[in-house]
Parts: sequence; structure tokens; C-alpha cells
Amino acid sequence: MSAIADPVDNAVRIDGGRLWSRLMAMAQIGATPQGGCNRQALTDGDFSGRELLRGWAEAAGCRVRVDAVGNLFVRRAGRDDSLPVVMTGSHLDTQPTGGKFDGVYGVIAGLEVLQRLHEAGVAPLHSMEVVVWCNEEGCRFPMAMMGSAVWSGRLPLDAAYALTDRTGRSVKDELERLGIATRGAVTRQPVKAALEVHIEQGPVLEQRAKTIGVVTGVQHMSRHEVIVEGQEAHAGPTPMDMRRDPIRVLADVLPALYAAARDRGSDARLTVGIIETLPGSPNTVPGHLRFTVDVRHPQIDPYTELRGEIESVVRAALRRHSLKGDIRCVWEAPGVRFDTACVDAVRAATVALGYDAMDMVSGAGHDSCNTAAVVPTSMIFVPCAGGLSHNEAESADPAHLEAGANVLLHAMLALASA
Repeated sequence: MSAIADPVDNAVRIDGGRLWSRLMAMAQIGATPQGGCNRQALTDGDFSGRELLRGWAEAAGCRVRVDAVGNLFVRRAGRDDSLPVVMTGSHLDTQPTGGKFDGVYGVIAGLEVLQRLHEAGVAPLHSMEVVVWCNEEGCRFPMAMMGSAVWSGRLPLDAAYALTDRTGRSVKDELERLGIATRGAVTRQPVKAALEVHIEQGPVLEQRAKTIGVVTGVQHMSRHEVIVEGQEAHAGPTPMDMRRDPIRVLADVLPALYAAARDRGSDARLTVGIIETLPGSPNTVPGHLRFTVDVRHPQIDPYTELRGEIESVVRAALRRHSLKGDIRCVWEAPGVRFDTACVDAVRAATVALGYDAMDMVSGAGHDSCNTAAVVPTSMIFVPCAGGLSHNEAESADPAHLEAGANVLLHAMLALASA
């Protein structure tokens, strides 16, 4: 465990040992052979994780409720329980080969804040809540950040209920199987401010030897699907110049896409995550090609330019090879600028606690993107080893996790005290 300077001697601090032990206890639910977690949304493992959290929360004197889309809320009353709450939290669901900290850290750190304030006899004016957002990862049901999207009004409840996994089980089916009532609307409680602490999921803090990332916003991002229709043909007898091979489009497009990203500077991100051909035989020229392109940039102008160039490159390649097809945007999340007062509360807590910090923009989407649409929001990042996440080898220093939770505690306390 690395030593981190913490000069505030008389302030309330979280219990770092308890935070770590609870993270490790949660990691046993859905533990994978390679040291990660497989606790996908609305599985038995996800439910077991929620029940473990519920037990800790109720033992700490908190109230627990679950809404109609499966979001779980843990509440500690303030001096005036009628005032808007100060909220924190993240998610407990994981990727199929996920790690121990992505999302989970934000939930356990939030509970630790509530419990430490209770133990210290500190009762701020506003109540505090920790939320577990349902189906943040979007790997079992194809909608990332689903629960927070419904809560914020950005996704209709019926649309969430209709989402199905690969076996045909719907979100509504699984909520009801787990005993979660699906009658009635999802109501949004009044919220003064929402904070989320999270591992960075990137290498910047570690590379720059910073303990805390003060997150000022989230970059623009979109996902695109490219379809190319060719003609199946035998790989042996069919001459190269007589083939209607969709892979020729891919061969032209890939270098141009990466060049376009490079031209937009080091902040640009471009990922070709899926390449599929049909019929998928080694001795048949494919008749169908599908590939995806993920585009991200923190600044709107380079992002818009990059999107436009990608579309132009794909369509030009289709014309050049006389093949049918197209590119379409299948998902987009506009960039987010977090609330100034919430960012300032995080920054002030970081300064008071004496941690090395830097301002940064998140490269990944989070539930805070949805909450920011309706309530004042900000985020706190801590380093993760090698920037590795969505991976069983995901790792974080206990001292960094403790530091982030202390910043969360003091930022929430400041916001809840006035």
C-alpha cells in the first residue's frame, strides 16, 4: 500500500480497512478463475451482491428501497429529511470478465461515507443516499446505463422492460423473477447534488502520479455500424478481379479511419470493435460484412469532423468498389459538462485533504452522464493499475481507493450542510 499525504488531522475519515474488506467480500460473488468478477445485471449473482449491500446498509441504520426498474437506494436521514438529498453511487453489475472495482467501488465508498458519518455522530442538514443503478454495463441487456436513463427520464420504462438477453429473457421478466415490483412509474426524488467516485479506467492519473482526478465532464462519443453487401463465391476458382468482395472495402477504410483519428490529435479515440463476415467460411468469399466504429473526442468540433470524415471514407469506398452498403449511427452520447458547484466541492475537498490532483475529462460513459441531465453532478477518479478495466486483472491501490472515498465524504458533507 502506497503512502499518501493526508494533513487534515481532525476531519472525519472513512475506514479504509473496512472499505477494502467489503470490496473483497463483494468480489467473491461471481468470482472468476482469473481473479475477476462475472456478476451481470439481474442474474442471481447480481441479486446476491445487492442483498449483501442491503445487509450492510441496514446494519448501519440506513433505509433501503428499490424502484420499478431495479435501482436500489440506501438513505441516511439528515436533520431535515424533507430537503433534496445529496446522492452518490454507481453500479454492482459487471462485464462477463469484469474486475473487482469498476462501479462497485463507487457503491461501497458511498456506503462507507454514510456509515462513518453515522459513527462520528455527524448529521448534515440534507439527507444522503447511495444508489445502485441497474444494468449499467449493458452487456447482458443491450442498453448501457439503463437504470439511470429511466430514472432521469431519458429512457421510457416500457422500453427498458422490453430489452431482452440472448436467451429471450426480458428485463421485466428478470426483475419479477427476483421479486422486484414492476407496477407503477419510476419516480425521481428531489436531489440537490449527485457525486460518483470511480476508478479512472485509463492510465492518465497513474502516468502523472496523481491521486485524484477532478472530473469536469465526459467526452462526446458515438457508435456506428457499417454494412457491406458482396457476393459469395468459391475461394479457389473465382479470379480476384471478378469477385464482389466486401473485405476490399474494409481494407481501404481501416487505414483512412486511423489516419483521420490521428489528424484530430492525441485526444481522439477510434475503435473498430466488431468485424463479422457471412457465411464465415475460410474457402468462401464473404457475401456480407459488418463492422463497428466507436468514435470519441472531448471537443465538439474535432468530434464532429471525425464523424463526418468516417462517413465520407466509408461511402467513397463503397462507390469505388461498386458495392451496396452504408454506415449508420446506432448510439450517441453527447459530451457532458459537470456542474460547477459540484466540481468545486470535489476540488475543495481534494485541496483540504492535501492530495495531488488534476482536472480531467472522462473518456468513458458513466451513470453520471444521465444524472447530469437532470440534477447537478460531478465525478471523482482514482488511478487503476495500468489503466486496465473491463478485465479480470483490474487492480487498484487500497490507499488510492481510501483517498477517493475521503474526497467523496468531504465533498458530500459540504454539499449536504448548506
